[in-house]
Amino acid sequence: MTKTAILKHSKKDSWKIFDHISNTYDLNNHILSLGLDFYWRWRVSRHIPKKNCLDLLDLATGTGDQIFSIMKRCKKVKAALGIDMSEEMLRIGNRKLMRKKYSHQVSLLKGSATDIALKDSSIDCATMSFGIRNIENMDLCLAETHRVLSTQGKFLILEFSLPKSQLLKSLHLFYLRKILPRIGGLISKNTSAYTYLNKTIETFPYGEELCKEIKKAGFSDVKAYPLTFGIVTLYVATK
Repeated sequence: MTKTAILKHSKKDSWKIFDHISNTYDLNNHILSLGLDFYWRWRVSRHIPKKNCLDLLDLATGTGDQIFSIMKRCKKVKAALGIDMSEEMLRIGNRKLMRKKYSHQVSLLKGSATDIALKDSSIDCATMSFGIRNIENMDLCLAETHRVLSTQGKFLILEFSLPKSQLLKSLHLFYLRKILPRIGGLISKNTSAYTYLNKTIETFPYGEELCKEIKKAGFSDVKAYPLTFGIVTLYVATK
């Protein structure tokens, strides 16, 4: 079996990995990103459509941090739904949600990003932060998101990428291969999970290549905004 085949097989049940690392997931995110994950999620919130009574969908919501970042800053969101296949991540997310003043506007439920249980054109904006690279069938995920979005609805994707600078790329790959698995494994007691996550970053399309895939799904005005020297990219697409 090739490395690509092994990785694809792992993606099929990737939610099980997040079940295992759920208790330390948020802490690892903050430490491994040096706190930049707060900034990256804030950048997503700046692209939320300027519309009153907005309905929001967050795919691969995890513990809900992207929704919480948006709800804190975007008062025009009427209702937000976060879906994820990992019940353990959702359990932690719902525990965090209970302490939020906007808890009555947010629901975190088990659900698949490739089979979204919503009606056509029922959502004004969809977000997906650090989740699309873990989806086995990305084309189906993009098609489903396009289906549930209303006309002129936005799809905001935040995902890891690699810097264009060869020097920065080499340094970042060293960090991904040697440092991230060790620190992530030390905190989570699951080194293999962070080795897997590192491999998904290296093998997933980014930049113009991912923009082309998004356009193929029917989206228009697709733009990529590299953040923090290109180690993360924000993609903005319109139905």
